[in-house]
Amino acid sequence: MPSRAAAVVRGSVPWSESRHRRSRIGTEIRTFIEPADLRRALVADVREGLTPRPRTLPPKYFYDARGSRLFEEITRLPEYYLTRAERSILLRAASSLVAGVHPASLVELGSGSSGKTEIVLDAGEREGSLRAYAPIDVSRDAIERAVVRLAGRYPELDIVGIVGDFHEDLELPFAGAARLVLLLGSTIGNFGPDEARAFAGRVRGHLSVSDAFLVGFDLVKDRRELLAAYDDTRGVTAAFNRNVLRVLNDRLGSDFDPDAFRHRADWNEEESRIEMHLVSDRRQTVSLPSLDLELEFEPGESIRTELSHKYTRESATALLEDGSFEVERWETDEEDRFGLALARPR
Repeated sequence: MPSRAAAVVRGSVPWSESRHRRSRIGTEIRTFIEPADLRRALVADVREGLTPRPRTLPPKYFYDARGSRLFEEITRLPEYYLTRAERSILLRAASSLVAGVHPASLVELGSGSSGKTEIVLDAGEREGSLRAYAPIDVSRDAIERAVVRLAGRYPELDIVGIVGDFHEDLELPFAGAARLVLLLGSTIGNFGPDEARAFAGRVRGHLSVSDAFLVGFDLVKDRRELLAAYDDTRGVTAAFNRNVLRVLNDRLGSDFDPDAFRHRADWNEEESRIEMHLVSDRRQTVSLPSLDLELEFEPGESIRTELSHKYTRESATALLEDGSFEVERWETDEEDRFGLALARPR
């Protein structure tokens, strides 16, 4: 499952003047991507992904307001171990991880609701060096809700919410003092291996030797446990998967019938990844008039909506080393289901 992959790296895109402020320390929202830009990106991704066969869509389009609510529901399901496992690691290790970095700021890539991040923020406040936090996500709704909530809980922090897409080349905030950059959940797994290495390298290019990178990795395990996490008995993941078609209908005026597609999750042993699909139940034609496009689906034809790569400690370490990081700490939950790597720029 994606963890709201919205990282921000490099560039000189100007800050938006649209912002929310409070007195004393300061809170604001900076916008790097506008609705028109999001629509252009969606149109390009739909043409590129749905015109050829096999068909694909990027997982970032799961997340309208309904999709975000469904994902939060998924994180509470008994089958979805990822959030509980990562949370348990943070509850045990966040204080020592933060103390080892002594950060003046936290910058979170793909922050979503910033729920688990509060454990790290609490550790930072106890440690005493933390002065600022920047959640970064493609969803303005998620950023606005997180900033309002966290401003009330952490009145001493400078909180800067950033609305941006990880495909854009933007700069990380709070340069000049030690930063702890977070990529929690299994977000790194949504990249292919080459993309993940390139992404790590781009992040490294914007960090100084005093900064650190904390990355979550979902680990290889029994296929039955993996498949259950992506195909729960209540059908919440199926509804979340089909929601991407509702997003296309809402934003592009297409006429997908979400009920005519069934959810399927496969485990690809060779590639160590979960693959999520939407499978057409019948022969059907879908119209996208705003793109002057019609799509013909055969019974059983699928749209691949997500890849979620699973790692071992060795493969996670190799990925970060290829991105010019050195892994300083490796922490797992008691059942070795999930891993957190604290890496330093090399």
